[in-house]
Amino acid sequence: MALPSARYGIREYARALNRVVDAHQIDLVLPTCEEVFYLARARPALPRQVRILVDDFDMLATLHSKWRFLEAAQDCGVIVPESALVNSIDEAHEWAKDRPVAIKPEFSRFGVHVRLYPDGIPQDARPFELDTKWVVQSYCRGKELCSYSVVDQGRVLAHVTYRPSYRINASSSYVFEVCNAPGIEAFVESFARKIRYTGQLSFDWIESDQGSYQVLECNPRAISGVHLFAMHDALPAALMGEADACIKPSLIEMRMIAAVMLAAGVWQPLRQRPLGEWWRDFQGARDVIAIKGDRMPLLGGLLDLVSYARIAVQQRCTMRQASTRDTEWDGEALDTP
Repeated sequence: MALPSARYGIREYARALNRVVDAHQIDLVLPTCEEVFYLARARPALPRQVRILVDDFDMLATLHSKWRFLEAAQDCGVIVPESALVNSIDEAHEWAKDRPVAIKPEFSRFGVHVRLYPDGIPQDARPFELDTKWVVQSYCRGKELCSYSVVDQGRVLAHVTYRPSYRINASSSYVFEVCNAPGIEAFVESFARKIRYTGQLSFDWIESDQGSYQVLECNPRAISGVHLFAMHDALPAALMGEADACIKPSLIEMRMIAAVMLAAGVWQPLRQRPLGEWWRDFQGARDVIAIKGDRMPLLGGLLDLVSYARIAVQQRCTMRQASTRDTEWDGEALDTP
C-alpha cells in the first residue's frame, strides 16, 4: 500500500490514507516514525471512527523540540541537563566556557548533526552547518539507555527500557537488550500523566555511575524498543487503548537487526570490542526482521535499502538521512489538509 510523501504533499497523503482505510476496513493507524506529525495535522481530514495513535500537533511539536521538551520535563523526578538555545558555535562556546557539552539542532533525529565535545568546545570548532536554532547541553557521562512506552490519556499501557548495545556511528541502534530501570518507568508515568498524553512516547537517557537518570530528549513516536515485545505479548491491546495493566516484554532476550549486525556491525568489533564478543552477541540475539517460515519481511527490508540508496544518490545525502527524507519534520509551518 504505497502512500504519497506526507512531507511533500500532505493533502494527497491524507486523501490516499482515507482510501486505504476505507478499502481495507482499518481500525488502527499506527505511525512508525515522523509521519506522526503529519498524521496529527491531517487528523481532522481522516475518518473519526478510526483510532489514530497520535496526540495533537502542538503537543507533538513541543516534545519533538529538543529545547521545549526540557522545560516540560522539569519536576518529574529525574535530572534534566542544563542547556541553552543558541544560533552559532560562538554563542555555544560563550555559554559552555570550558565545560564538556553536546550540541544538536533543535529539531533532528537519529543523531544526525549531533556534536559531542567531552573535553569542551575547541577554539577551531567549525560553524554550524544548518541555519536553525541549536541546543547546547551539558555533556552527560554514563550508560546510554532508551525507553519506549504506549500511553492512553496519561496512562502508561506498555513500557520497556532497554540498552542500545550496538549503534551505527553513535546513532541508531541495531541490537537491543531489555534492562530494569524503575526510576525511568516512574518518570514516564509522571510525565505522561502531567501532559495527559496519548500515543507512543520514547526517551533517550544517561544512567550515571551513581545510578541517577538524566533524560536527554524525547521522541513522540515509535523507536526500536517496540521490537522487544513478543508476538504473544498484549501490545496490540495497549495500542488500541484497551489494556487493563501496563504490558511489559515477557521474554528477556537480546534482539537485533541481523542484516545491519552483519554489515555495519561486523566492523565495530575491530574498533571497539573483541570479535569473539560480537560473535557471541550475534549468536545469542534474535532477529526482528526475518521470521521462521516467512521470508517476505526480509525481502521488504532489502527493498527498503534499495529505495534508500536511490534517494541518497538522487538527493546527495546519507542512507540514514534518506530513510526519513519523506516524513521528517523540522519545525516548519505545515499546511492543513
